Formats: sequence, structure tokens, C-alpha cells
Amino acid sequence: MSSNTDILDEVANLKAGGKPFALATVIRTISVTAAKAGAKAIISSDGTISSGWIGGGCARAAVLNAARQAISDGEPRMVSIQPEDLLKDAGVEAGETKAGIRYARNMCPSQGTMDVFVEPVLPKPALLIFGASPVAHAVSQVGSRYDFDCIVVAAQEHHGSFPDSCALMDTVEPDQFQARPVYIVVSTQGNGDEKALTAALEIDAAYVGFVGSRRKADSLRAKLTEKGMKADCLDRIIAPAGLDIGAILPDEIALSILAQIIQVRRRDQRDLEGTTQKSQIQE
Repeated sequence: MSSNTDILDEVANLKAGGKPFALATVIRTISVTAAKAGAKAIISSDGTISSGWIGGGCARAAVLNAARQAISDGEPRMVSIQPEDLLKDAGVEAGETKAGIRYARNMCPSQGTMDVFVEPVLPKPALLIFGASPVAHAVSQVGSRYDFDCIVVAAQEHHGSFPDSCALMDTVEPDQFQARPVYIVVSTQGNGDEKALTAALEIDAAYVGFVGSRRKADSLRAKLTEKGMKADCLDRIIAPAGLDIGAILPDEIALSILAQIIQVRRRDQRDLEGTTQKSQIQE
């Protein structure tokens, strides 16, 4: 069994590695329970406990289920595991959520009560910027303000011109971003457009915006089609990137792009929340 100090060290390591997980903490116990207040466990996205302990099978299933849901939609959960007679006294049923608390039945002979807070710890979404153009610089300046992990892909001679808040790379691999949402801006503006778009489309990104005219984007699509890239992949390109606000200056274009990315990000979150709520109702 890991100590809380060890668990917090592992939390720091997992966060640094960009891996999603949930931290479950026992906040209250009544009567006899295997775990006591303060006990913690780290739960992976597949619903397994990777470190720590929060009790035996009496509490495990309800907490693991809550952890999976929390990692999925990013919302914390409070789970109260109680014996059946106490649930009846409170006027609730196992599986019911009331006043923000999800109730579960304790089937163990101890018949104790345990309340567990389940908190998702999710990596920041990645804002991946290809290029060293004025628009690329402008996007990099504002991306971190909106809770994105800013990553710039550009030649080394351009690295010094980007803010310290951005990670700097020469190239990227598609599997680098499997554990979190990715939003891509290709702003190479004539300097390696085709190469950058090819690399961007190999990544499972929620958004791929190309800074350039529709005519230029269509020309690049045609070239990539000749090289064997499929139409459904090319259809992911949004060009010109950004909401139509009449932007002209690089800072204005960057604002329109971030606004469009936020629009996509929040729309996806709302869709996920609706799916999760429907799933809970069906349970």
C-alpha cells in the first residue's frame, strides 16, 4: 500500500507525462470501513487503480465507475457508499444522483458508510503551431492564456523568437498526442506548407486550421491527393483558419483562430456532457 506522499509524487509524474487519471480521496467514514478518511488512490483512464487504496470490493466498483466518467467528461464526482437501510432512510436508491452526490450500496457485512471525492486530472489540450510566420507568432503569444499547452514546430533558427511559454520542436510524431485533445494551426505561409499539412493530418486532431486562402488550400489538397491522401482526411482542413471577423493584422487573425478553436473545443465538451448524462439516465 502506497503512502499519501508516494501517491502525490506519482500524481506529479503523471501530470508531467500528460496522462489523464483520477484521484480518489476518502473524505468521510462512519462506522466500520476498511479505508479511513484521507486514504487516496490514483485511477487510470481504463478504470484500474494504479496506486493507493480506498478499500475493498464494497466501495471499489462505484468509485472506479465514477472515475471513468470523471476522466471522460472532466467533471468531479462525490460518491457515497452506504448500507441499504441508510439509503432508504435518506430516500435515495443505489445508482441515483441527488444534490451532486452519487449513491451506491455497501453490500459488505461491516455496513459502514464511506464518502469519496473523485477528481479528474486531465492534461491541457495541445495547441500545435506549425511555422514561424507573423500569424504563428501571434497565435503562440495568446494560446497559453486560454489554457492550452502551446507547442511550436519550426526550424531551430526561429525558436528564439517564440515565447518561453511554448515548447519548441523541429518535428513531431503522430503518437505524441494520443492522450489529450490537439488543435493544430498551420501557418507556414509558403515555407513548407505541404510538409506541414501532411504532418498535421497524420495527427488525430480536433481541429486543423490552415492560414491561407481557399485557393491555396485547394491547390495543396490537389497535390496531397496526387500523393495518395484520402479525401476524408483532406476534408478536415479548415481554410482559411479562423472565424470571419474581417481580420487583417496578424494579431487579429490570431484572435479569430483562437475564437474558432475555443468554439470547437466547447462544442465538443457540450456534446460529451450530453452523451454522459444520457448514459447515466440509462443506467
